[in-house]
Amino acid sequence: MEAKLQLTNRNGSVIYFPGIFAPSQDYFNRLKTACCWQTEKVQVFGKWHKLRRQTAWYGTADYRYSGQLKTAQPWLSVLLEIKAQVEELTNESYQGVLLNYYPDGLTAIGWHADDERDLVPNAAIASVSFGATRRFDLRHFDGEQLSVNLEDGSVLIMAGELQQYWKHQVPVQRKIKEPRINLTFRVMT
Repeated sequence: MEAKLQLTNRNGSVIYFPGIFAPSQDYFNRLKTACCWQTEKVQVFGKWHKLRRQTAWYGTADYRYSGQLKTAQPWLSVLLEIKAQVEELTNESYQGVLLNYYPDGLTAIGWHADDERDLVPNAAIASVSFGATRRFDLRHFDGEQLSVNLEDGSVLIMAGELQQYWKHQVPVQRKIKEPRINLTFRVMT
């Protein structure tokens, strides 16, 4: 399978594959209905705020990030279907998947790296998108920036040292009114 876009191979790699999953609307509907979505809270200057983004964690191990512990829910059949295709594409074996539900373009996630100690360093993280197309930004520690639009049914693979040298985000896009579900498959320690 030919990659549509190799975004970078500097200090890690980012490869984008469009249209891997079809019919993608079926996957979106199944995930929205079957997953146990949770609304997270974050503390900012001593006050707790609910995030617009909802999350779910499935797999064989618990996962700690942003000071929160995510208890693993057992794999759902729809997740195992997607996981099988992603593992074939990446040649990795994933123990968990973090799902994010973005109801619209006002829902975003700021600059961060997926470098938690629960993750195997330098292993490929596969990001699968269903629903609205959203912009994905990368920023190297030296200031270089890259962007790609993550389309419905696409897969983006981040691998190697990327999380040590780059941060990424899904920014606010006010004109987007449709929802998006993102799955990031992870290799756990």
